[in-house]
Amino acid sequence: MGAGAAAASQGEPSAKEMRLVIAASSAGTAFEWYDFFIYGTLAPLIAAAFFPTGNSTLSLLLTWAGFAIGFGFRPLGAILFGYLGDRLGRKYTFLVTVTLMGVATAGVGLIPDAATIGLAAPIIVILLRIMQGLALGGEYGGAAIYVSEHSPPHRRGYFTGFIQAAVVGGFVLSLAVVLACRFLIPAEAFESWGWRLPFLLSILLLGISLWMRLKLSESPVFRAMKEEGATSANPFVESFTYPGNRKRIVIALFGVACGLTIVFYTALFSSLSFLKGPMRVEDTVAELLVGFACLVGLAFFVWFGHLSDRIGRKKPIVWGYAAALLLLFPCFWAMAALANPGLAASERSAPVKVAGPDCNYDPFAQVQATPCARLLDDMTAIGVPYAVTSASTLAVGVGDAAYLPDAAAPAEAAPQRREELKRLLEAQGYSFADQVPPLANILGIFGLLLVLAALSGATYGPVASLLSEMFPPRIRYSSMSIPYHFGAGYFGGFLPLISGYIVARTGDIFAGLWYTWVLLVVALVVAAWGLPSGPPRDFADDAA
Repeated sequence: MGAGAAAASQGEPSAKEMRLVIAASSAGTAFEWYDFFIYGTLAPLIAAAFFPTGNSTLSLLLTWAGFAIGFGFRPLGAILFGYLGDRLGRKYTFLVTVTLMGVATAGVGLIPDAATIGLAAPIIVILLRIMQGLALGGEYGGAAIYVSEHSPPHRRGYFTGFIQAAVVGGFVLSLAVVLACRFLIPAEAFESWGWRLPFLLSILLLGISLWMRLKLSESPVFRAMKEEGATSANPFVESFTYPGNRKRIVIALFGVACGLTIVFYTALFSSLSFLKGPMRVEDTVAELLVGFACLVGLAFFVWFGHLSDRIGRKKPIVWGYAAALLLLFPCFWAMAALANPGLAASERSAPVKVAGPDCNYDPFAQVQATPCARLLDDMTAIGVPYAVTSASTLAVGVGDAAYLPDAAAPAEAAPQRREELKRLLEAQGYSFADQVPPLANILGIFGLLLVLAALSGATYGPVASLLSEMFPPRIRYSSMSIPYHFGAGYFGGFLPLISGYIVARTGDIFAGLWYTWVLLVVALVVAAWGLPSGPPRDFADDAA
């Protein structure tokens, strides 16, 4: 008798047991993702504290690089904790991961800033981000498999949909805590020390999560495998030698993890950065908009998981990818028109054009090499879209007005030059004040954010059940976690950094979306080709 059959013979969990399984697993996942997301939510303040360079664009890119490093180590965490999860059990492995995450997150809140301890500050931050990445690499697979292996097959998508929603719940929680701190702490104090409190809160969340998870028993599927002596001797190696598994891993990596992750992070982080950055929407308004949209959007993750129980896992994911390709750019174009109508009007009536020789702008350079590159650095810091043309004379055109900067001016003249550029832009109708859009526009932005949340729900909601069903139980933790975290870690984790780099290089605030769009095409092709069609079924029923 196989592990799945043995588990089934023990009977389905009671409704009370199932509620505890879902609540404890989802709460722990939400808390762990809160720990991970709080770094992105407070990115500008972290940049100022730990990555000061004198170049705001470079500081933020370095901060996003730190964000990406955490994602980059998720695959290693998936290998390590996937091995432990398949060898020692689901429950104890994700107890370790949540502890590691909580300790690492609290540590960020305790590090002295770079002004106090110098280069040691960013180095310690990076090390703690690596710890977070390792922990997250083991968390998601453990929680998703734990719920999946407790769930009756005909409700597996619905129950695991709560785990998917918990990931978004962690992001909502991070926004809610930041907003509460901003409300309770004066602005100057929050920027000075108050931003550390959300990190320190992770100690409390860790205690709650451990208390809930210690109440859980081991997964019935894993218990059955242990009783039969059917656990894998080396889950990592077997993940690549089990018949058909390499193909399944490739499909899971490029057709599932790649697509769902870039939709998810574009819907959450890109939209928030877009509103707070180039659209200049007041921070609290932007955070409330995105936070409430995500809160309402939690239902999409559970609903699409439930829908996949009825129509199969493949259809919502493939349909979601196709819809995202069609709607991604229009959603952000419409958001821009609603969030800052004055900026959109100014761009139409007085477009900004930079002309000059050697306009080779490098966003990662602390000091640009040429006068034109320094001018592009100024425009990027100001945050106004621009077009570049080659010319013998350095100039900035704003509608009918022109600015002729001193090409021989040293790099130290940047503050004065930027003020002159701002005055020129303001004279042509540009505004650099924080924006609070009219109520009708806010409702429109909220609707667009819900569309993005629905796309994420369609492509993410069915995934925990799908991946659990794709791989054999004896190596499920490893086989599921490895492609998921390679995809999420590299395709999704580097999205803010790469998108920000593309925007900085091109001067086009929408250009970073091409990163998402191109990878979505890849995901759609692979998912349409490789994902199993038809009704959901356990791996044991799969002839592959």
